[in-house]
Amino acid sequence: MPNSTMIMEFLLMGYSDTWELRILHTISFSVMYLVTVIGNALIVIVTTMDKSLHTPMYFFLRNLSILDACYISVTVPNSCVNSLLNSNAISRLGCISQVFFVVFFVYVELLFLTAMARDRYVAICQPLHYTVIMTPRACAHMTLTSILSGLVYSGFHTGNTFRLPFCQSNVIHQFFCDIPSLLKLSCSDTFINEIIILASGLGIGGGCFIFIIWSYTHIFSTVLKFPSKTDRSKAFSTCVPHILVVSIFLSSGFYVYLRPSAISATLQDIVLSVFYSIVPPLFNPVIYSLRNEQIKCAIRKLMKKYYS
Repeated sequence: MPNSTMIMEFLLMGYSDTWELRILHTISFSVMYLVTVIGNALIVIVTTMDKSLHTPMYFFLRNLSILDACYISVTVPNSCVNSLLNSNAISRLGCISQVFFVVFFVYVELLFLTAMARDRYVAICQPLHYTVIMTPRACAHMTLTSILSGLVYSGFHTGNTFRLPFCQSNVIHQFFCDIPSLLKLSCSDTFINEIIILASGLGIGGGCFIFIIWSYTHIFSTVLKFPSKTDRSKAFSTCVPHILVVSIFLSSGFYVYLRPSAISATLQDIVLSVFYSIVPPLFNPVIYSLRNEQIKCAIRKLMKKYYS
C-alpha cells in the first residue's frame, strides 16, 4: 500500500474469534449501553420537567447526561454489531467520524466535569456568592465555550491524523478508531503528531485534573467543619466516587494516548479503552444523580403524575 488513498477501509480488532465469547461481548456491551442511555435519558427528562431542579448544578448534570449518552453511542453499538456479525470492517469515513467524535466528547466531558467541580466548590465554599458567580448566563457561556472549543480541538487532531499516509496495515488494534492506533499504521514520521498530542493532552487533561483536585481539597476542608455527621457523609459519598471516576478516566486515557506509538498494541489497550469510553458514561448518572435525594424525589413525583 504505497499511500493512504489505497486504504478505503480499516479493520477493527475483535475481542475473540470464538462465537460464544463474541455473544458474551455483545450481550455485556449491550447491557452497559442500555443502562447508560436509559440512566442518562432519565436524568435529562427529570431535570427538564421538574422546575425545582432548574439550578446550575442540575443544568450541568443535564448537559453531562446528554453528552454521556452521545459519547457511548459513538463506539459501543458499532462494536456490538461487528462482534455479532463477525465483521470488523469500518470505512475510512466511518473511522474519521469515530476519531472526531471520540476526541470531541472526551474533551467536552473533561470540561463539563471541571465546570461541575467549580459549581460544587462555589456552592460549598462560597455559598453567599453562589447566585452571583453561577448565573444562568455564566453557565450557558461555559457550556457553549466547551462545545465550540471541543469542535476546534477535535477537528484539528482529526485532520492532523488523517493527513498522514497509512501503508503499514489497515488493522486497528482497538475496538474503535482512535488516534494512537492509527499513528502505528502510518509509514511517515509521527513524532510531531505525538508531541502535539502529548502537549495538548497534558495541558488540558492535566489542567482539568489539577483544578478538580484543588476544588475538592477546598470542599473537603470545608465539609470537615460541618457540625452534622450526616451532612459530612453525604458530601463525601458524592465527592469521592467523582474523583475516582475522573482518575480512572484520565489515567486510562493518558496511558493509551500519551505513550509512544512505537510500543506495540496489546489486549491491555482495548481493556483500558473501556475505562475511558464506557465507565464514565455508565457511572456518572449513579454518582451524580441516582444517589441524589432531589433526583429520586423528582422521579417519584414524575411517576405518580403519569401512573396515578
